[in-house]
Amino acid sequence: MKFKPVALIINIAITLGVGALGGWATAKSVQTWYPTLNKPSFNPPNWLFAPVWTSLYVLIGIAAYLVWIRRDKIVHFPRTVAIYFIQLILNLAWSFIFFYLHEVGFALAEIILLLIVIVVNASMFYKINKWAGLIFIPYFLWVSFASFLTYNIFILN
Repeated sequence: MKFKPVALIINIAITLGVGALGGWATAKSVQTWYPTLNKPSFNPPNWLFAPVWTSLYVLIGIAAYLVWIRRDKIVHFPRTVAIYFIQLILNLAWSFIFFYLHEVGFALAEIILLLIVIVVNASMFYKINKWAGLIFIPYFLWVSFASFLTYNIFILN
């Protein structure tokens, strides 16, 4: 396949845009509400979240690009795109539910659904392009950690 830099940039921009919206939902609460919560000892420092999420969003965008460039050969491309965007919407929704609405229990249920959809999305991508599916592994691991962290915050509060 011929490299298509504009398509790569668009795919990365979409995921970074989702991240920016999540950051907007998170920004105020990180300074006001979040510090008041009881958190487990393994809670990462706040400064770590932005670089980790930015890196993950770039990787997710690259995975989407690797699938997009093969779109003409994908029988169920609309379904693949739908799962991908459902995953992005669930990712964004967690930030709103947890940080904007302060609904830790609901956020816990939602992030478990997100994990399931990440696995489905990664599996679909893997069938199209192995690297696109494998790129989802760090994302899955980080969201698994975030799920465990959310669970512990829920229990502690």
